[in-house]
Amino acid sequence: MEAKEISKAVIKRLPRYYRYLGELMEENVERISSNDLSKKMHVTASQIRQDLNNFGGFGQQGYGYNVRYLYTEIGKILGLDTVHPMIILGAGNLGQALANYVDFEKRGFKLVGIFDVNPVLEGIAVRGIEIQMLSDLPLFLKENEVEIAILTLPKIKAKEMAKILIDNGIKAIWNFAHIDLDAPEDVMVENVHLSESLMTLSYNLSEYRKEHEGM
Repeated sequence: MEAKEISKAVIKRLPRYYRYLGELMEENVERISSNDLSKKMHVTASQIRQDLNNFGGFGQQGYGYNVRYLYTEIGKILGLDTVHPMIILGAGNLGQALANYVDFEKRGFKLVGIFDVNPVLEGIAVRGIEIQMLSDLPLFLKENEVEIAILTLPKIKAKEMAKILIDNGIKAIWNFAHIDLDAPEDVMVENVHLSESLMTLSYNLSEYRKEHEGM
């Protein structure tokens, strides 16, 4: 049976569902209707029902959604019910900030290695993990199970490092370098451009000011 293809827009909304449902659990909310969830999500109730129907629905008419059950099921869809070993390449400010982000492990993303080219950083521990040299990376990948590589390297190094990762069997790259990486079809790359997000915010701020000038 052919698997149903889920749109990227739906997939991008799933982590938001997961986050909001987690907040509802912290507030001891046991169930929620699609209408109430839509107010929190800022999408229509119809959109929520359509999104969740891609995976089986999960709701009951007249009852709504069991918050804990839906949270657990979306976690499974997102693959958060298994541990994902990951490494960070680039132990500068951003790399170390990501290494110190404890919420990763709460979601099943386990940091197992940090690498850099700067010999001054070698042996320094970040949350108990010692920084190693990038030259040690191929051997580390052979000896350890790693699913995800996080790139926080300068863009001139990113392409070369991505090739090394792919050649050594890495199938998922979270790329913070200022360059979009090309990869084979069986390798997943999520390109994150922090400056683009900031520029979007700047645009929205500029538009807001134009609308409110002279008011």
